[in-house]
Amino acid sequence: MTAGINARVLIVANDDTLAGALAEGLDRLGWRTITARHEAAAASALADLQIEAAIVDLAGLGDDAIGLAARLRTACAPRKLPILAMSPPDPFQKDRGYDLVLSGPIDPAQAVMRLESLVRTAVAEEEFDVRFETFAERGHNLETPESDASPYRVLAIGEPAPQFLALSNALTRNGAEVVGAFTAFTAFDYLHEKQFDAVVLWAGDNPHEALSIAAGLRRNTRLYHTPALLYIKAHSVITASEAYHRGISDVASPETPETTTALRVVELARAFRRQKSVRAALERARTSGLMDAATGLFTRDLFASHLMRLARSGEARNRALSVCMLKVSERPDLQAPRAGGWVARAIPQIGSMIGRLVRVEDTAARLAPEVFALALPATSLQSARAAGERIAAVIGCTAFEAGQGATPFVIDFELGVAEVSSPEGVGRALEQAAAMAQPLKTG
Repeated sequence: MTAGINARVLIVANDDTLAGALAEGLDRLGWRTITARHEAAAASALADLQIEAAIVDLAGLGDDAIGLAARLRTACAPRKLPILAMSPPDPFQKDRGYDLVLSGPIDPAQAVMRLESLVRTAVAEEEFDVRFETFAERGHNLETPESDASPYRVLAIGEPAPQFLALSNALTRNGAEVVGAFTAFTAFDYLHEKQFDAVVLWAGDNPHEALSIAAGLRRNTRLYHTPALLYIKAHSVITASEAYHRGISDVASPETPETTTALRVVELARAFRRQKSVRAALERARTSGLMDAATGLFTRDLFASHLMRLARSGEARNRALSVCMLKVSERPDLQAPRAGGWVARAIPQIGSMIGRLVRVEDTAARLAPEVFALALPATSLQSARAAGERIAAVIGCTAFEAGQGATPFVIDFELGVAEVSSPEGVGRALEQAAAMAQPLKTG
């Protein structure tokens, strides 16, 4: 491949009918693309570049499309490759080996949202493989991600318009369980009480209310990844592009056959359910008995062993790996609560907050009484610093008890980041992050 290419997305397409505009849009949004016209070129790109995901336009591929997803993943191995396909939904709901199948043309903003989710799932799957080895070495076998064969659960929100009811019936015919909610209040009651694999929003005459519900999903950490399809009128004041930028996963109109739209919802639900199973498997590591008892984070020794494996994995998979150090600052106003033991009492809560604020594929550890570390796979140095600053900012807004009659105290961190360049450089990266740690004001 050409030297100096820094592409994140491989597009496999016979022509630019659909792929051209998509590639231009992805490039503008920061997801640099490279296009391959045939499988050999695609395999070469996957071997030479740090491709994070692939998009395959199935139109015109004919028999070449059979088994293509598996062959592309083999060319990319051992790095896991999420693949999105552009194709009309399969009436028999066969995924044909692709992580997600969307009808073309795909809006670039929609593609970015789905790619971000698929890439994070792929990284989480890689993290599970590495974490499985780390825990097995210490005599604990993590349970593999579970496959849920129950019907997909879909929440349909909006007025009972004839087209919306027809879509609900089509979803039911495709094996989904549909729950109807006619108001936003009822919808969020359902969302907080039950788990759903997808949400369908009927815009009707008031599309802004539907978008406000979508915004509510994206503000909620538990519901953030739940896919949402917006059903809008043909001449709605809300454009599809605007909807994607507001957190909508897919857009359909009454002109689209209900059976086709139902299959699109099922496809979103399938990808989301797989993502949930991987996240749940990683979360179960917290109950392994190997973690720091006070905070639920990795211990110093467990983290050191796991970080070495992550470095070897990153080298084999051609993925970046960064570390971040967070040390409770030595501010003068913390002397009294520290001397009184109140900072030590706050550490379990601080550690628990760090564990909740990192992504599920990241590894958080307690290295010393007031020192924490993060291992961030597939993360650049700049993104690692942003992650550390975000965590510090959230914790910096929390007031901790300082004893009866005393003013509650807040903390901030000294923060340092470094990139792990090789397995041999793990120790050096940690030392560099510790040495670079600078006071970070979060109040």
